[in-house]
Amino acid sequence: MITVSVAKDFTRYPAGRYKRNGETSGEAFRERFLEDPIRKGETVLVDFDGTVGYGSSFLEEAFGGVVRTLRLPADFVIKHLSFKSSDPSIPEEVVEYIEDAGRKLG
Repeated sequence: MITVSVAKDFTRYPAGRYKRNGETSGEAFRERFLEDPIRKGETVLVDFDGTVGYGSSFLEEAFGGVVRTLRLPADFVIKHLSFKSSDPSIPEEVVEYIEDAGRKLG
């Protein structure tokens, strides 16, 4: 299992959907920390604690984007993610974004 602390390994200020919005975007996070391990079937533990908060665009692009970019089933992506968060609504929101992306993918 690979562990990624958003605050320690990426930024305390995650924001934006696309890299054109800045290097602290969901797209940048997804490309740097999620795509390769999930593609290889590894599990990634994402620690959400320690940041100033999360915008929906960051979370949707980082996690729903895995489904769209890699064209993987939502259940496969969910199976290869684990979460640590003092706010239980963040992982719940992430799972919703992944499932929604999977439904749209068909």
